[in-house]
This record gives sequence, C-alpha cells and structure tokens, in this order.
Amino acid sequence: MANRLDIRAILAQQNDIPLIDVRSEGEYAQGHIPGAISLPLFNNAERAEIGTLYKQKGQQPAILRGLGIVGPKMQALAEAGLAHARNGRIAVHCWRGGMRSAAVAWLFEQVGLQVDTLIGGYKAFRRHCYALFATPWKMTVIGGKTGTRKTELLHRAAERGLQVVDLENYANHRGSVFGYMLPKNQPTDARDGQPTQEHFENLLGYALAHCDPNKPILVEDESRLIGRMHIPDAFWTQMRAAPVLVIEAPLEERVKYLTQSYDFPKDRLRQSLDAIRRRLGDERYRRALVALDEGRVDEVCRITLDYYDRAYSFGLSKRDPATLQIIQSDQALETVLKLSP
Repeated sequence: MANRLDIRAILAQQNDIPLIDVRSEGEYAQGHIPGAISLPLFNNAERAEIGTLYKQKGQQPAILRGLGIVGPKMQALAEAGLAHARNGRIAVHCWRGGMRSAAVAWLFEQVGLQVDTLIGGYKAFRRHCYALFATPWKMTVIGGKTGTRKTELLHRAAERGLQVVDLENYANHRGSVFGYMLPKNQPTDARDGQPTQEHFENLLGYALAHCDPNKPILVEDESRLIGRMHIPDAFWTQMRAAPVLVIEAPLEERVKYLTQSYDFPKDRLRQSLDAIRRRLGDERYRRALVALDEGRVDEVCRITLDYYDRAYSFGLSKRDPATLQIIQSDQALETVLKLSP
C-alpha cells in the first residue's frame, strides 16, 4: 500500500524519488510543483468529459467512464512509471490527493514499485506556498538602479552559499525596459515568455521551501510587478520593510555593462520603448528611436536609464531612510558576504 506523505516530506525527498504529476496537461501547464514530471491519467478532453458526466449523472457513471478511458492506457502508464522510478521508488500526486493519484499509485505497485502519494495533492503544495510567503524571513533587499549588476551579485552570493531568492529568474523577466532582452551566451529560448502567475508563485514558494528561515535570505529590489508577474502580497510586504543595500555605480559604467551583457534585437527593443512611450515623453521617445535606427544602443540605454533612474529614486524615497545602506559596486560582494552567519 502506498505511503501517504505530507508536502514537506515529498519536497525533502524529491532529489532522490521522482515525483509524478498525473493531472491533465492543461492543469500542469497552468502551474505545477517544480521538478514534477507530467504523466496525465486523463488528457484535457477526457478530464472535461468525465467532469461533465459527474455533474450531469453522478459519481458512478463518471467512474465507469474513467475506467473505460484508463483501461487501454494501463500498460503504457506502468511502463512510464518503471522508466521514471529510481531504485524502485516513485511518488505520485494529483489535484487533491484523491482518486487519480490513488489509481496510478495502485498501478505502479502492481509492477513492483514502492510508491508515495502526496496528502492533499497539488492543492496542499499551493497552501504551503502561501504559508511560506507569510513566514517571517530574515530578508535583505539588494537595491540599486538598472545596470548596477544586482542579479550578478545575487548569483555570486549564491555561489558562496548564501540563500538567494531570484524573483526575476522565476518571472523570466529583468524588471525594466530591458526585461525581455536576452543575456549573451544564453540559449535563444531562455526568454520564451513569462510563466503563468500561478507558476511564478510556485517557483517562489518552492525556492522558499528550500530556505532556512533562521538564516538570512537575499532578494533583489523589485516593483510589485515584474513584467506581468505580481509578487504575492505577504512576501512583498516583507520586502518593503526589509533593510536595503543600495548599490551605486556611474552611469557610463552601467551603460557599458548593459550593452556588453545583453543582446538587443531591434524589433523587441522598439516594442519595449513603445510600451513606456508615455512615461518617457515624446521627445525622449523620438531620440531613443533615432538612436535605435542608427544602431546606437548605448544611447538608447542612456535615454531609458534617465527615466528608470528617476523612477527608482522616487520609489526609494518612499522607504524608511533608516533601512537604507548605500554601497559602491566594488564593495557590494564583500558587504553581502558579511551577512552570512
């Protein structure tokens, strides 16, 4: 009989025991536990058919129809389970930890696998995420104007063993007009749109689930929105109250960093400029387009940075001055490493 484990236990063992998500492909695409493998018991159309039958005729006809659909799939499902299992073990979940996961767990057991199921299913993971957003964190926010290498600093801090929550990575967006620009030497599909809001929350929750609340965490200063992604309110409130290390760097150093670090496809950058045209103002917008047409990306950066610098300074002015510590870019890593216990 399958072992029933709570979400903490499932996440703790995920590196060793593959986790199978048996919900439909549509449910999985909307949001899933990071690292979970999609193996639908019912596809989108089949799930819709069974749901409609349940509402119109009741549970028994829906179950019988489900059995009719699953029957021809049983061998393929069992073979997939054997292929994904590690050392004869596998874990399974569905939406609420009900019939779908129980059925697949039973099938996997028949072919000799040791199976764990997630109590409460994916819904339990979502509840766990929201609890983590509200958990008190020993948070330090890394701030600074666009181009001060905040994300690079977070990566270097993570390499040194500090706990880092990389919101821009989860949102698949850099948080400015350069949000969709592609870092050089990165696969061309790496910026293939943003996730759903639900899955952005899943990625954040999953990261927090692997952090120790008794140790410091680092997070980059962000607006409430990162592209289309909305930072969960409980976590955002903590970000706004946390101490901020504000990195400063000269404008030309920031322009050089941006132009050397990112590819700027002309059509995509034009779309980004169009999106902030009203905030730039007509005069700066026209100058930016001329510079773009002439291939002077550095000048496009200067023009847009002027707007973003003003916006960031205004946002910073809304924080408690006692929470701000100004540091120069060449001192940033050394300062951050001192936060490590």
